[in-house]
Amino acid sequence: MAPSTPRVVVKVDLKKKPWEQEQPLHNRWHPEIPSVAQVKAGEFFRVEMIDCMGGTVKDNSSSADIKHADLSMSHCLSGPIRVVDEEGVAAKPGDLLALEICNLGPLPGDEWGFTASFDRENGGGFLTDHFPCASKAIWYFEGIYAYSPQIPGVRFPGLTHPGIVGTAPSMELLRIWNERERQIEENGVKPFSLCEVVHQRPLANLPKAKGCLLGYIDKEAPEWERIAKEAARTLPGRENGGNCDIKNLSTGSKIYLPVFVEGANLSTGDMHFSQGDGEISFCGAIEMNGFLELKCDIIRNGMKEYLTPMGPTPLHVNPIFEIGPVEPRFSEWLVFEGISVDESGRQHYLDATVAYKRAVLNAIDYLYKFGYSKEQAYLLLSCCPCEGRISGIVDSPNAVATLAIPISIFDQDIRPKTRKVPSGPRIVRKPDVLKSTYDGKLPITKNLSCST
Repeated sequence: MAPSTPRVVVKVDLKKKPWEQEQPLHNRWHPEIPSVAQVKAGEFFRVEMIDCMGGTVKDNSSSADIKHADLSMSHCLSGPIRVVDEEGVAAKPGDLLALEICNLGPLPGDEWGFTASFDRENGGGFLTDHFPCASKAIWYFEGIYAYSPQIPGVRFPGLTHPGIVGTAPSMELLRIWNERERQIEENGVKPFSLCEVVHQRPLANLPKAKGCLLGYIDKEAPEWERIAKEAARTLPGRENGGNCDIKNLSTGSKIYLPVFVEGANLSTGDMHFSQGDGEISFCGAIEMNGFLELKCDIIRNGMKEYLTPMGPTPLHVNPIFEIGPVEPRFSEWLVFEGISVDESGRQHYLDATVAYKRAVLNAIDYLYKFGYSKEQAYLLLSCCPCEGRISGIVDSPNAVATLAIPISIFDQDIRPKTRKVPSGPRIVRKPDVLKSTYDGKLPITKNLSCST
């Protein structure tokens, strides 16, 4: 007998706002957010989800929706979904949830997405000191391929994946999160020399009631305010999985998630058509509305058997990911290197973040020579299937990071050539990304050896 079609357990209406959905969405992690659906182990089911910005970013010719984005509302997740075994017994704390991605993609009739960088004083991004203006590029999908009117001369196959997959934390784990993240925010930038090189702020996104969506818990409910002040933001990845942004987590992949509450309370969202390693511009994948078709099993007591705690409690574990067999095939790459030396020439000690920033900046300046604006290159490297690597982490004082760009995504040969390049004005590709003004007064980092 042929397998059944997946049962739709969470459906979204793109004409409605996140809080208007029949099964209301949530954008916080908390064990008391009630489940909106239940699935059995081995069941084939489908989850639909809206994009990371909750439908507020439009397919238009303006970046104002990025500049003025309400980031307190980001990452509206579908779920939680309660998971039980074949006998109806719920997953229990200490179990491992084995989740298989059978199929995924954009919602039919909505085959487009966007890549963006936020204003420096409203979210920023990895290179916000170089690119303080909010910017946006729209992408259209042709089957597995994406192209953008704002970044002409580029077309590539996407490696579609969910940015966020996670289980609900227990109250004990939630308290651990909030305490350690509150400490980093309260201590400020002085203890961290990296803050002098990476300028994205805030240092941590602490629980706030503003913009909080708690699913079936109505804002008028007596417990809403308490939970809103406790519930963790969905921006970083944590022990429960969460916002891992693993670009290769596509069709056929498996995720082994720790279970911290009864029923696991699985949630997912932040669908990406494609992403570069690091998602450097922050809103940096090709963000889209989409669906996942999944199967899951429960590995009883799997946390103790397979996950080794790295911290003071048994809760300090991390998921395991098994990458599937479906990937674009590229045979030729141009690889850019970075070391632990910042833009001012200052040496850092085995700092892989500084090294990766240098690799990205080297790649952006290189693509500028081929007619792309630096903003175009920034957004492109954030969302195209480029590969980031830590190549060296022991040879002090320099960590070595690399960024590999597939050559075939361009309509021109971007490799260095032995022939003499004709003199004359630089060829500029038009149009450019959609860009807003930066109205703040924070200093912009410049390349001291370059006039552009």
